[in-house]
Amino acid sequence: MIGLDGVSAQQLSDTIGAIYDCALDPHQWPDTCREIADLCESTAGGICVHDVRHVQNDQLFVFGYQPEFLEKLGSHYAQSPMAAADIVSKIGDVSALSMMRLELLGSRFAREVLEPFGLLDIIWFPALRTGGRMASMHASRSEKAPHYQQLEIGLLKLLSPHVCRALAISDALDIRALRSEMLENTLDALVTGVFLTSRDGRVVYMNAAAERQVKTGNSIRIVNNRISPTDPATRAALSKAIDKASRDDIDLDTSEHSLAIPDIDGAGYVATLLPVDRGQRSGIIAPFAASVAVFTKDPAEAPLMPGEAFARLYRLTGGELRVLLALTQGLGAKEAADMLGISEPTARTHLQHIFSKTDTTRQADLLRLLQNSTPQVRAPQ
Repeated sequence: MIGLDGVSAQQLSDTIGAIYDCALDPHQWPDTCREIADLCESTAGGICVHDVRHVQNDQLFVFGYQPEFLEKLGSHYAQSPMAAADIVSKIGDVSALSMMRLELLGSRFAREVLEPFGLLDIIWFPALRTGGRMASMHASRSEKAPHYQQLEIGLLKLLSPHVCRALAISDALDIRALRSEMLENTLDALVTGVFLTSRDGRVVYMNAAAERQVKTGNSIRIVNNRISPTDPATRAALSKAIDKASRDDIDLDTSEHSLAIPDIDGAGYVATLLPVDRGQRSGIIAPFAASVAVFTKDPAEAPLMPGEAFARLYRLTGGELRVLLALTQGLGAKEAADMLGISEPTARTHLQHIFSKTDTTRQADLLRLLQNSTPQVRAPQ
């Protein structure tokens, strides 16, 4: 590979390799964006995702920008030179504001977006168009540096096809690189372990709860990048269940895809397997995509009761909700009254109001209704 002035062939090769690593691991994009910006002698950069249908502009994996600038850019993006150029540009075509310097001079975009934040030039290219979204990679220079020249533009032209392919691969593999951080934050908030596996059983993602379960090592381990229960019989059963859940040619009965994962002390987890929506994937990429979701739950861990949401749904008062939550601890009306510091008749009055509002008649039915309001791992009917 031939290098450009100031950039060695090895640097280019390493950067292109890092770009393709991002295709399967989107978390590497921040470092790779910095690496590309450094090669272009830029002080800031990242990936921008413009949602045409929702008129939304999100900056992902960015560095070096003031938050106020990103907010201002988002509100002015539709009127920016970048948006106008991207309408007529092909995927991978590199542009720079310095190419349209005469049009930019004295423009509202320059006055309101660039100049207040000391930005001189931006270089970018559209990298992905799919489903009403457009992603572009960009880098920028401050007023302390010169405009981008043909050297930097040529370098980005060399790298842009690889960035485009990497983002296209991520999108095709359903990794959803452009929204992966939002999804990860959601999954990490769950107390249930979530393992996403490929068709051949390899783990492609674990949420925070799953990582904690693996660290204990009593029930579940990761061996050769696969979920490996410590119990041999369970290990074989789980492997068979993952294989069955990932097949396209059978109708799945979720009752057949729940199994126990015991630990060495006689407790452990209950695992439920569900197929991930496969979409139209070709055979060549299927082994790399998430095909099965494995949810692992410790039965000894009481689920978080959806108290506030339940109260709003059935219009319970604060006093009624407190009585209800006391009942969930196995208390009767008298014990609940003692714990809450109210009279027993008041507690029973609250309970009768709760029965009326929830259309239940017995404490067992009421608690079952509350329990059923917690999220369940269940396939759609």
